[in-house]
Parts: sequence; structure tokens; C-alpha cells
Amino acid sequence: MNHISGLRAILERREADALLLTSEVSQRYAVNFPFSDGYVLITPRNALLLTDFRYKEEAESHVDPMITVVTPSSFSEYLSDIIATKGIKRLMYEDRSLTCARFDELCRELTFEPIPAGDEIERLRAVKDEEELAFIRSAQSITDRAYRHILSLITPAMTEVDVVLELEFFMRRSGADGIAFPTIAVSGAASALPHGLPSRRPLEKGFLTMDFGASINGYASDMTRTVSIGKATAEMKRIYRTVAEAQRRGMAAICAGVPSSLVDATARSYIDSEGYRGLFGHSFGHGVGLEIHEAPRLSSRSAAPLSAGNVVTAEPGIYLPGECGCRIENMGLVTENGFVSFAESSTELIELY
Repeated sequence: MNHISGLRAILERREADALLLTSEVSQRYAVNFPFSDGYVLITPRNALLLTDFRYKEEAESHVDPMITVVTPSSFSEYLSDIIATKGIKRLMYEDRSLTCARFDELCRELTFEPIPAGDEIERLRAVKDEEELAFIRSAQSITDRAYRHILSLITPAMTEVDVVLELEFFMRRSGADGIAFPTIAVSGAASALPHGLPSRRPLEKGFLTMDFGASINGYASDMTRTVSIGKATAEMKRIYRTVAEAQRRGMAAICAGVPSSLVDATARSYIDSEGYRGLFGHSFGHGVGLEIHEAPRLSSRSAAPLSAGNVVTAEPGIYLPGECGCRIENMGLVTENGFVSFAESSTELIELY
């Protein structure tokens, strides 16, 4: 799997002679090989992976034959020679990820007219192909199984850290390359912290919110489920129903061509109408792929329309500071006809003990 043709289309559209990829995410997207030291240079006719001896053998055995693996003694000298011999004048670079210091170094080492890529690469990555979708679905399948596993193990004596470790170990043991992001498991009053840090204290009665995901070939899954430790109070049940309905309405609004802000507004207005105005403090969702947060952003500040092939989350929440919080998150595919959730785990409120 590689995405060279899509990246070359950007070159043509922007009338650039070459594209220099410096971020690890963009490099992996281009050549389907993870490495942490080097560059990917794409021209209308060539695709070069520049790295050092540590990656040479593995890269040559994994990347598409159309990609040339090069291990120069000096990256800057090799790039300078390529730019000169290939007549590269307009060089596109990743201005949104390249540090100012590294950009200044490139300008001193190389002679070129810099063309900032802006969000071109991120927008290309936002539309997934079938192979990418297969990796994401596999990651989600492991995530669903991890949720079923943890429900069978939770006891009041467990700590939040215990829950995190069990989830992460299960996902790795089940075939995940790793976790998609640091796992969240927060209970009781801490469940009001959307990105709270798991503690070593025993699980508190009340909501337990678990936000976790697996990674397959670099592609992430993302799911949140909130359960109740002990019987849920009437207010907890009302909060949970409100979040679940807001999620249902938001997912029903997702469709190719629909503005991202409209999806967010659909869920947010319902939460507001139920008396929880101001207690849903984050956006409705975000794109998922090689990064856990990527384009598109389903927020009130994004009017950009969704596209078929986007993979996005649907994760409304209600957070009462110092009391409790609830979030329910599904990840799925945007299509011309709506939203197809990848998550198979129930969103019904589960009361444990």
C-alpha cells in the first residue's frame, strides 16, 4: 500500500517540482513503512525513501518496488545533488509540522523555492481507501473484544490503573501493534474529567468512563464506554440517556456533503435542551487514521463538508465538575448515505455491582 499517486496529484495542482516529506506520519502514509530518521522525496517520476543503515534491509523488503530506498552518508548532500540534477526549483514542504529551526537548516543546505503544503496532505489522508479501512476495522474489532473482556473482570477492588493495564494487555495480546493513545479509565468524581489521568485508588462508585483503542499497521481505533459502578442514580440515568440520544442524533446527521458544524450542533442543541447547556465542552468528534486526532474536525468551528471515506468519531459527553461525567463514543465511516459505525459494543447503560 502506498499513496504516491495522490501525493503527485498535489504536486501537479500546486505546480511544484517535488515534495519533501519530513513528518513520520506523512512518510508512513506515503510508503507504508514506519521509520524515524530520514526523508521521503516525491517527484513526478521518482519516489525516494532516504534513511540510514538501521532501516535499509527492512525497508527494501517492505516498500513497493516503485519506491527507491537510499542510504546516503549525508542527507543534505544527497538532497542537494538530487535538486540540482533533477532541476528541482519549486520544492513543497510540510510547513505545518516542520520546525522553524529545521526549515532554516534546509534553506541553508539546499537551494529551492519553498512551497508550503498547508493542509493538502492532511485532506488527502482524511479520505481512506479500502486497505486503510480494513486496518481500522481490525483495530476496532480488537477494541470491542477488549471491552467485553474488561466487563468480565471489573471488581470494586480494582484500581483505575488496573483497568487500563488489563485493557492494554488484552489488546496487545489480541494482535494489536500497540495502543492508539494513552488509555483513559476514570471513575466517580474523576469521570467529570474528559481526559482525566487514571489513579491507583480503587474504583469509586458512580460512572466509570473508559476511552481506549488499538493500533493495526499504524491505523487507530477509538471507542469510549461509560458504565456504572454500583446502581446508577436517577440523575446518572438521565445524563446517560441524554448523551446516548445526542449521539444517536449526531450520527444520524452524518453524511457526505454535510457541514461538520451541523453535526456538532445537532447533538449539542439536544444536550442544551435537556438542561445541560455548557456541560458538553468538547467537539462532537474528529477524524481517525494514522493519527488519533486528524481531519475532519466535527466541531462548531468547522464548516467544511464531510466526504465519503472519512472515518470519524461520534462522542458527545456531559461533565458535571466534581460530581460525574459520561461520554459515549463510536467510530465509523462517512458514506454518501450516512454513517456506518464500526463499533459493535452496546451503548446501553451497564450497572456493575
